[in-house]
Amino acid sequence: MKSGPPEATGAPRDGAAAQRAHLPHLIAATSDVPSDLDLHPDEALARARAFAEPLLAGEALDSGENTLAHADAVAQILRGLGSSETMQAAVYLVHTCAHLTRPEEVIAKAFSPHFAQLAVETTKLMRVQRQARESHASRAQLDTVALQTENVRKMLLAFSRDLRVVLLRLASRLQTMRYLAASRQSTSPAMARETLQVFAPLANRLGIWQLKWELEDLAFRALEPDTYRDVARRLDEKRAEREQYVEQVRARLEADLRAHSINASVSGRPKHIYSIVKKMRGKSLAFEQVYDLHALRVIVSSVKDCYAALSWVHSHYQPIEAEFDDYIAKPKPNGYQSLHTVVRDEAGRAIEIQIRTQAMHDHAESGVAAHWAYKEAGTKGYAGVSATSDYDAKIAVLRQLLAWERDLAGSASHSNLFEDRIYVLTPDAAVIELPQGATPVDFAYAVHTSVGHRCRGAKVDGSMVPLNTPLQNGQTVEITTAKEGRPSRDWLNPELGYLTSPRAKAKVRAWFNAEQLEGTVARGRELVEKLLQREGKTALKHDDLAARLGFKTAEALFEVVGKDEISLRSIEQLLHPPQPGAAAEEPPARKKARAPDTAQGAVLVVGVDALMTQLAKCCKPAPPDEIRGFVTRGKGVSVHRADCSNFRELAARHPERMIDVAWGGENQAASELYPMDVAIEAADRQGLLRDISEVFTREKTNVIGVQTQSVKGTAWMTFTVEIADAERLNKVLAIVAAVPGVRSARRR
Repeated sequence: MKSGPPEATGAPRDGAAAQRAHLPHLIAATSDVPSDLDLHPDEALARARAFAEPLLAGEALDSGENTLAHADAVAQILRGLGSSETMQAAVYLVHTCAHLTRPEEVIAKAFSPHFAQLAVETTKLMRVQRQARESHASRAQLDTVALQTENVRKMLLAFSRDLRVVLLRLASRLQTMRYLAASRQSTSPAMARETLQVFAPLANRLGIWQLKWELEDLAFRALEPDTYRDVARRLDEKRAEREQYVEQVRARLEADLRAHSINASVSGRPKHIYSIVKKMRGKSLAFEQVYDLHALRVIVSSVKDCYAALSWVHSHYQPIEAEFDDYIAKPKPNGYQSLHTVVRDEAGRAIEIQIRTQAMHDHAESGVAAHWAYKEAGTKGYAGVSATSDYDAKIAVLRQLLAWERDLAGSASHSNLFEDRIYVLTPDAAVIELPQGATPVDFAYAVHTSVGHRCRGAKVDGSMVPLNTPLQNGQTVEITTAKEGRPSRDWLNPELGYLTSPRAKAKVRAWFNAEQLEGTVARGRELVEKLLQREGKTALKHDDLAARLGFKTAEALFEVVGKDEISLRSIEQLLHPPQPGAAAEEPPARKKARAPDTAQGAVLVVGVDALMTQLAKCCKPAPPDEIRGFVTRGKGVSVHRADCSNFRELAARHPERMIDVAWGGENQAASELYPMDVAIEAADRQGLLRDISEVFTREKTNVIGVQTQSVKGTAWMTFTVEIADAERLNKVLAIVAAVPGVRSARRR
């Protein structure tokens, strides 16, 4: 049975244990479990493993590795890096999430909310990365930078919530690659590329070199096994001779430096196959020309001794000037410091020498992670490192990741694909993604709509700035808000530059639209209520009145009344329908009556006398439409338009019940009015309904029903009108189509 993401474990590579043995306290207290927690770190580790064992012992990952064994191995890696017991305990809880119905709730009760958050966030990131890996598995290498940048951005958002996710993911991926190599299983190209292009650079960016080298070598071994084996074979061929030479130079150098009062510890530096191949390819060198085949590392007690040792080395060996780098005077972006030089001995053999202090070496091995000092054991800290503000460490890590993302974007062949976003930080170091050129107002709306509406000022990296200041990657933004506030209309003025984000602009517009709508509805409600009072109809429910006028809700009725899109006269007519005798007093031209449901005089049924007929409501036929008849059960003949889809379905099922029908004489048909539905699509604007209604009024077309709906600036209207014939309706619709904003007007 398999479970969880494909992270697996295996035996460590040669030299890894030796590297860890020399590590000092690298990652001080990398768990932020509060000190008032009853759980002691040692107890937490034991309890976490006991909690996970029954869930994981019989489970296997996609790689085939037992899940519990994988968790044990990841915890061992973290232990070698100097991580706390609580951090190691979290490893087991991460893998239990897949087997718990409500993992966050269960882990929070059994351990603490901090453990629960870490486990859930890490699980989410593993799932997202797995999906990204699968979706990119079949894509070409051309998408490498896009995949890298996409993964970095996902990590940014996860790491901003809990920095410990960094080490958990690095250690877990290292175990996967170790296991696949040790068990001689094939590694998927997608996973190997992700390891080489995302995880190893992440370790490098954070300065955790011992993980970087091993991740690179394992990934390269999976991607180019033949090249890896060839370089490994060449290294092995003269290993004894090379190690003997390096030991001679090491002993001599250490003794000579101490003889000159420089307290130095000199050791051989591990060889990494991927770095050798990169150097060979980058500088077009043969294997024998690679300088760091012979490499030494010198650890001294002070910066002064670093330069003293360098001076001695250059005075006794021939330096290669082009290969000298002073990373002490000019550290790398991730804080790495060291002196690098390449010299030749009397026989002309090249030797690479790195010179650094113990503190520089500690940082080189564990990088930024060495400074994550969480308060785990009160103010005294953990593992001898004082508990300083974890906020500063968090900012340092996040800014390294932001710089890495920016470097990737700058190196992309299609750089415009990645220049559209920036990442800025909240005061508690959460990452907010924004479009390029975004301002503090955009940032405020990204945090929360309410924060945006109440935004009154902003600090960027601690300094007050105008609200239309463009933000830069990695800045920390703090918003000053009012207790109650509203957005400014100036924010929607593009010339003033307050808003860049479409999302923020939409929220500001929505606020003003809602404010305007509220006033319009209030005005319409007031007008309708006054009318009902005058007419003595206050007992009439507003929703019932709206339904009788063709509106879904009373609010919709109040809105059109407030916009003057429907006259109060229409409501009065509804409240006081004309008396039967009133029609006789009207001019003869307006004495036409509505077509009854039974229209025997207007419709002739061929071959059958005095048969009851009715006009179908689905298609509302009218002269001179081509029509068809269908004999219903108990309701006579239903008359449809010939192109009616309902009629076609009825005819297909019951062809024996079809009957020929035709309109009656011209004079008789012209005396009737027929209901027809009209569909209108238009750009929504104030007064639209009024303008269309005026067209029907001018053309002496009676409107007996209307329904309107507005969606994203488009108005959809359905009018039911009474008219003598379809040809007359076509002429009216041509006039309606000319109303400003109307896109189409057609009969339904």
